[in-house]
Amino acid sequence: MSLPAEYFDELFADNDDPWAFRTRWYEQRKRDLTLAALPRQRYARVFEPGCANGELSLRLAQRSDALLCMDMSLRAVELATQRLSQYSRAQVIQGCLPQDWPTGQFDLIVVSEWAYYLTPDAFVAVIERMRDSLTADGAVLACHWLHAIDGCPMDGRGAHDLLDSHLSLQRTLRHEETDFLLEMWSKRPGGFDLNERVI
Repeated sequence: MSLPAEYFDELFADNDDPWAFRTRWYEQRKRDLTLAALPRQRYARVFEPGCANGELSLRLAQRSDALLCMDMSLRAVELATQRLSQYSRAQVIQGCLPQDWPTGQFDLIVVSEWAYYLTPDAFVAVIERMRDSLTADGAVLACHWLHAIDGCPMDGRGAHDLLDSHLSLQRTLRHEETDFLLEMWSKRPGGFDLNERVI
């Protein structure tokens, strides 16, 4: 079973950064690598479910024309909204996947450090929504901790295996370290803008 919203509400109850996204070098470096992995300088419409307090969201807002973030925890939504207040085209909503999947299409969907909180069946349903919501040149970027987490239905590698088998897209990037796995799948491999390429 997937972890309930109350679990995350409790994490945020007394701490606005329960995973130390702002202060841990591991998190800062992983965030830099995640952004560096994006082949385009800018994206038209990005979806970041599981945005937590908005640390990665802030960096995604700088690379997108429109950013939609979602989290189960109302407190996380409030914190991420504050973090993104300077970006008028960034929106944060409360929701639970797969049932609250947003409308419209996205050229980038970022799955960062939350898939293992879902059961495999629930995550497959989310992956199907991802696949159906991508633009013709859309991509999915995923990054997850590789070690076991107590109480989680999956581990990071299992989540990435499900992405690889159910997205039906070409994997265009894979970076693995002892602690985490970073991968990207794309409808249009290559990713660069031909107009920007200098020959």
